[in-house]
Amino acid sequence: MLEGLLLDFGSVVFKSPFEQLGRLERELGLAPGTIRRHGPFDPAGDAPWQEMLAGEITEREYWADFAAEVGLLVGEDWNVLKFISVLAGGPEEEFIRPEALALVDDARKAGIPTGILTNELELFHGREWMARITILAVVDVIVDASVTGILKPDPASYHMAVDRLGCDPGKTVFVDDQPHNVAGAVAAGLIAIHLDITDPSPAFDETRVRLGLTERIPQG
Repeated sequence: MLEGLLLDFGSVVFKSPFEQLGRLERELGLAPGTIRRHGPFDPAGDAPWQEMLAGEITEREYWADFAAEVGLLVGEDWNVLKFISVLAGGPEEEFIRPEALALVDDARKAGIPTGILTNELELFHGREWMARITILAVVDVIVDASVTGILKPDPASYHMAVDRLGCDPGKTVFVDDQPHNVAGAVAAGLIAIHLDITDPSPAFDETRVRLGLTERIPQG
């Protein structure tokens, strides 16, 4: 029987910025389609995304450059923290996946320890924002490379998270949207599931099956 659940935060719990670009353009008063980057929704049209996937630039470099581009569209100098603060300034129902919240809730009810294993949570969002997000308050463990300095796919990041959960790596499910982080988890002995942000439901369904949780369709 499996005994632990770890979720990446960005794009797994927090909806990918690419999924929120329409709302962001409206909030900034930009015409639809003004923001050109679409990541996995249009990889051929997003050369930096391809460079990131190929390991030529880091995720942090990709998002820093993207944030600066969006800031220029409104005549401002933006970093990632500013970008995310605008993107996620409203009610959490706009940007937290209900499937993730329901999964964590059901896992906890089943007595399964839950945690977040992420590379840039505090760096991209800030502590004040984090303090108001429900799922971050209810998980048992948060292991954030913003704090630890150990980024996925370093094996030490997975081992640290599993140790804090108090679980065996081979009995812990980990979900991430980046293939290299999924591969890192497998190398560290975890059961890893890739979440495709263009179609996230199968990853949540598979995770539920792996954990023996009954299927549930989240509301909202």
